Amino acid sequence: MTKTLRHSLMSCATAAIALGLCVALPVQAGAATLKMAWSQDATGLDPHKQTAFSSIRLLELVYEPLIRLDANLQPIPAIAASWTFADDAKSLTFKLDPKAKFHNGAAVTSKDVKASFERILDQATAAAARANYLSIASIDTPDDQTVVFNLSQPDVPLLTAMSSINAAIVPASEIAAGKVGTQAVGSGPFKLAKWEPNVRETLTANAEWAGGKTGVEGIDITVLPDENAILAALRAKKVDFALINDPLVATLVPNVPTLKLNKVPVLAYHVLQLNPSRKPMTELAVRQAISCAVDRKDILDTALLGEGEITGPLTMPTYRSKPEDLFCYKQDLEKAKKLMADAGYADGFSATVIAATGEPPTAASEAQVLQSQLKEIGINLDIRLMELNVFVDTWLKGDFDMAVALNGGRADPYSMYNRYFTKTGNLQKVANYIDDTLDDLMQKGRVETDVAKRKEIFSAFDKHLAEKAPWIWLYTGFSYTAQQQNVDGFVSSPDGSLFGLAKTTLKP
Repeated sequence: MTKTLRHSLMSCATAAIALGLCVALPVQAGAATLKMAWSQDATGLDPHKQTAFSSIRLLELVYEPLIRLDANLQPIPAIAASWTFADDAKSLTFKLDPKAKFHNGAAVTSKDVKASFERILDQATAAAARANYLSIASIDTPDDQTVVFNLSQPDVPLLTAMSSINAAIVPASEIAAGKVGTQAVGSGPFKLAKWEPNVRETLTANAEWAGGKTGVEGIDITVLPDENAILAALRAKKVDFALINDPLVATLVPNVPTLKLNKVPVLAYHVLQLNPSRKPMTELAVRQAISCAVDRKDILDTALLGEGEITGPLTMPTYRSKPEDLFCYKQDLEKAKKLMADAGYADGFSATVIAATGEPPTAASEAQVLQSQLKEIGINLDIRLMELNVFVDTWLKGDFDMAVALNGGRADPYSMYNRYFTKTGNLQKVANYIDDTLDDLMQKGRVETDVAKRKEIFSAFDKHLAEKAPWIWLYTGFSYTAQQQNVDGFVSSPDGSLFGLAKTTLKP
């Protein structure tokens, strides 16, 4: 980073204090309430429907799934105390924690689990991760603490898929009353006491949380769209803890002696999504030309200050491919121009690319670099920036030529991509691409239990997807959080989760 740029950003943060951008932050009496800030607010409260990272980060503190993943991406108990796959892998049985209670005081029972998954599987719900659970043929509830998922086929990734907040357990009574999403009744470590959209959230500790006593009595979250203002608030000790999305701002945190930066590589990936159902992206050669024209390293260095790693479709360490093994991962403009000519577009074409303001904060910069790079092969991109909620709605409808996006990763390749790239995927209209090879590889990987064989299957999947180029995978980045020195016990996670705040404490 240049000295001028660094000085400019620090001056901006100082100016934020001078202009009083941080003085409206809620200040609570007593050290037991964590004062927190982030730049993007949740777009809704229905855990089964939300796709925005900002929504997931809030809801994972309020709701609980059957299991969670630890910092090593291994399953650990949440609502479920234990689980067992049958020998033939055709059923999965959970024993629920008898101490688990919803925020309304009701015990979490097998009936709530059954109702939650039936709601997720109901197409009318439009659940974000429905495709991950289609192997569930029926659900038995022999007693209040036992749930048996009977499967239509072996489904190796099902357990980790159940760790998602998109599979959160909600009260059967809330489902019956049609109230899911109108209020947040979960069983997680915190209760949502107040939500002022795009202003602040007030969380209070759930004294009856089955996971034990939380480290703080509550969390007051302020939404500050300008992350320089967040840094200024941290410097002024108006904020104890903050989620940082902008790598430029994150690089400034270590310069402040009173602050600590938490940085961990994440599974989420930055991607240029093409729409293969729209001409000329219907042409394989055009999509491949775009892949060959993109200089991923240049985008990474420009938009993320090099704070990341170039990646193919699979981002989890166990299955990740080397980029050099994938189709056209080194920029090749001559090959790109030839592919364009072969497809009948030697003179190029015009298209629109959509991007959200703020999620990720690098989206506009990524779009601008892509615009410049693709112009080299005659593609004229019109950049359309949208507010996050508008972007999400447009994205879910698949109503775009191209989209700059930051998509969530998963611990397992199948649960990461089956909703996009299988014939039964519920987000097919977002991807608009499927072929028999992809679908076959996904199904084989779903039932294969041998780790070495699964790696072979998904390596082939990774290479095939990169070659067909329905999307242009760019890179993975980091999750950043910043905290005061007296904040203790927070553990970062590769999935970007803030669930570690449940056991975070404030030292005197």
